[in-house]
Amino acid sequence: MKRFLLWTMAALLACTMVGANAGELMLGAGDVLKISVYGNPDLNVETRVSESGNITFPLIGQVKIADMPTAMAEKKIAGMLEAGGFLKKPQVNIIVTLLQSQQVSVLGQVNHPGRYPMDGKRTLMDILALAGGVSPDGGDSVTLIRKRNGTTTKEVIDIVDMVHTANLNRDFDLAPDDVIFVERAPRFYIYGEVQRPGTFRLERSMTVMQALAAGGGLTPRGTERGMRIKRRDANGVVQVIDAKHDDVLQSDDVVYVKESLF
Repeated sequence: MKRFLLWTMAALLACTMVGANAGELMLGAGDVLKISVYGNPDLNVETRVSESGNITFPLIGQVKIADMPTAMAEKKIAGMLEAGGFLKKPQVNIIVTLLQSQQVSVLGQVNHPGRYPMDGKRTLMDILALAGGVSPDGGDSVTLIRKRNGTTTKEVIDIVDMVHTANLNRDFDLAPDDVIFVERAPRFYIYGEVQRPGTFRLERSMTVMQALAAGGGLTPRGTERGMRIKRRDANGVVQVIDAKHDDVLQSDDVVYVKESLF
């Protein structure tokens, strides 16, 4: 429940930070635009930016607008209309009806994985909020893969800790083609003389006794004495550890609860 509340706070915070400035929106191939010229309805068109970065506009023909913010593209079209002697001081307006060139990918354990448009400045938390937040099976940390100046980097961000501490320094600004991946939450296994043997989510700093509680507690034949933890080391070799009540579990630990001999 605590984790759910923290994520809800994160999503709400992200939503309050979303506010794209249309004039800063960068245009690119595949974007669909609705272009209008004030007082000249015959010039109103809906067009798609070609792979070469051009659009075709009445009277002036091919116009290259890829990698331009919408405000600059508006000025360029207006300037070409005026320079060609077609209109005096035209007022051009561009609305992006489908943004395909500026997108980020959200993968893994989110409620709505997919590609999301970068319609203005967006941060990690903004995009996670658009993806519906982390699913119940998701972990507390996300991986952000970015490519800048030909170099690919990977950042692991603990989003729950970021919200809990109100430290947004790692709520990174995103760029097109960034990838956000939310891994499955770590798990542990418990079997033997417990009420509900099976697989459970491993919470932070979870102890053996808390794991026993997650398994529903002991059966009438179970005992807290002699519990074991089976854990793989760095080489993949299984170690068997005598479990103490306050031992902290690790991901993929297997807890075995013995039957009482008395």
